[in-house]
Amino acid sequence: MSISLSSLILLPIWISMAQILQGGPDEKEKTTALKDLLSRIDLDELMKKDEPPLDFPDTLEGFEYAFNEKGQLRHIKTGEPFVFNYREDLHRWNQKRYEALGEIITKYVYELLEKDCNLKKISIPVDATESEPKSFIFMSEDALTNPQKLMVLIHGSGVVRAGQWARRLIINEDLDSGTQIPFIKRAMDEGYGVIVLNPNENYIEVEKPKIHVQSSSDSSDEPAEKRERKDKVSKEIKKRRDFYEKYRNPQREKETMQLYIRENGSPEEHAVYVWDHFITQSAAENVFFVAHSYGGLAFVELMIQREADVKSKVTAVALTDSVHNVWHQEAGKTIREWMRENCCNWVSSSEPLDTSVESMLPDCPRVSAGQETLSEIQTKMFYF
Repeated sequence: MSISLSSLILLPIWISMAQILQGGPDEKEKTTALKDLLSRIDLDELMKKDEPPLDFPDTLEGFEYAFNEKGQLRHIKTGEPFVFNYREDLHRWNQKRYEALGEIITKYVYELLEKDCNLKKISIPVDATESEPKSFIFMSEDALTNPQKLMVLIHGSGVVRAGQWARRLIINEDLDSGTQIPFIKRAMDEGYGVIVLNPNENYIEVEKPKIHVQSSSDSSDEPAEKRERKDKVSKEIKKRRDFYEKYRNPQREKETMQLYIRENGSPEEHAVYVWDHFITQSAAENVFFVAHSYGGLAFVELMIQREADVKSKVTAVALTDSVHNVWHQEAGKTIREWMRENCCNWVSSSEPLDTSVESMLPDCPRVSAGQETLSEIQTKMFYF
């Protein structure tokens, strides 16, 4: 059995605590002091000292994984599914590894949207300057010119990006379960134009600039002896700060800041922006939305802000486990009435597919998603 460095550091303290607790009242003061010491120890930071470097591959091949012909992620050598607990007792490191793999999969899905689904990647804001932060959406060639039907897909919150429903399903199940690709292909086969939103791509992360403090010793009017003392104190402070930083951030993780994307700083803003700059320009007589989880909330917010336009252009909305709330979002009576007639929310339930599920909200019908396959639910949505 291996013993971590953090355990070795804490072991003498625990032993001392045990010995003191066996003593009499005269040991109370020592107990209080030790408890105070323990309260000051950041166990999460101590655990970082035991970690291997947070240096992960940037390709699937580097991770020794690949998607097989069934769209399942499998180890290249063993054929086994993805293993989260790659290193025992190092949850934080395993989580970072999982996140690094997730970023690779996000890029992989982007490639599939372009190569397998023949979608175009469109940069936004449409009038962005060369230097400002940008995001993007995906559209079919006929998204704006198809005169009949347009399908708009909105995923939920979290780490997922355009083309994904759930990263966990992509990694643990398969691409068909976790991505929007089956919906996109089915829609295009049925004659729809397609727009895929990217509502979680709200900012870019850049490394925080280092703040350089000018040394007070640069003041030439100070006596040399005083400047030397200040330099000595400054060096000592820097030494202590560097020592603390080494303890606080042993992995040398970069500290970043977020630069938000203009008019796309939230999923709700993004939905309104894509509506104003793309969907309203489409020639389609009938626009259909498929929105999952927080995507449903973003759609309701879009409707609140563009009610008349949405009513004139959108034919139907298929929601899946939508987290919208017409009360909290203050959706008016006319919006709630429209949703009752034009929306349906398929929710997780053990009941058979399409069985009515009771709702406390006076908006769209809620029905069971049942235990059906994705293709069966898709069929229901396309003919909703």
